[in-house]
Amino acid sequence: MRVLLAAILCIAALGRSSAADTEVVLLTGNTGGVYYPMGLALASIWERALPGVHVEVRSTQASVENFNLLQQRRGTFALGQGDVMSAAVKGNAEAGFPSSRDKLRMVAALFPNYLHVVALKSAKIRSLHDLKGKRVSVGASRSGNELNARVLLGAAGMSYADLRRVDYVPYNDSVVLMRDGQLDAAIVSAGLGVKVVSDLAAVVPVDIVPIGPEVVARTDRVMAAGVIPAGTYPGQTKDVPTAVLVNFLVTHSEVPEALVHDALKALYAQLPRLRASHVAAGDIARERGLMSRPIALHPGAERYFREVGLLP
Repeated sequence: MRVLLAAILCIAALGRSSAADTEVVLLTGNTGGVYYPMGLALASIWERALPGVHVEVRSTQASVENFNLLQQRRGTFALGQGDVMSAAVKGNAEAGFPSSRDKLRMVAALFPNYLHVVALKSAKIRSLHDLKGKRVSVGASRSGNELNARVLLGAAGMSYADLRRVDYVPYNDSVVLMRDGQLDAAIVSAGLGVKVVSDLAAVVPVDIVPIGPEVVARTDRVMAAGVIPAGTYPGQTKDVPTAVLVNFLVTHSEVPEALVHDALKALYAQLPRLRASHVAAGDIARERGLMSRPIALHPGAERYFREVGLLP
């Protein structure tokens, strides 16, 4: 009888423990990009810092897919680009959002995406205008990467019609095609030190094509001027001017305030660990968490930034 009672109490305790567990789905991006390894690092931080929290890191096609999944409450947190986030909340059908994704809420600004125009050295592409008549990958159709490619080419006075061939493939596949000589160039919108560019530059000679400030100025403030420092990629001996935009941690309105607050607090408390996960994370800082606010803050993020004196 005592054994039976003990077993019943044990089962009840396990049931209470299981009910208290929180399952978090973190939407990231392509495994060859920056979002995915950073998501793995965040998952490790959250599972250590937040009792009962279990994190599934999900590889996706990044920003557009992530924001659509958050709207459907099929994710808890997501990484995504600020320009795409604004388009999602506005309901920009051309960008992949036929109606407003009104449940999206900002958690924090994180790190910049850098526009990498990567070209085979043999293709002799030294400027954006040299892309005319070339075979170019622009990213998966209606992905954040492809939206950036459209803006970039438009700012340079070009369109897809100027290219010999346009491939709508994720950049993992793009670099394989370039390596095999089936593409001349790829436009990759990702954090600094993105693995696919490093891997490609290690096996075939490539150029990182400069994007001048005059082109950036014609993006209507979607992008800002930036620099890919010399030595970021194999064979890159000089700084390369480029365009940058901000990446964000995003959630939806139905995620509990306490979870968002505690997740954000853990992220900043463990910044050294996060920065060690990828070179792109070196730009993450609490003081820059509100440097841009394209959409409404989640109440949990508001509470955290007030506690640390960054919101009145």
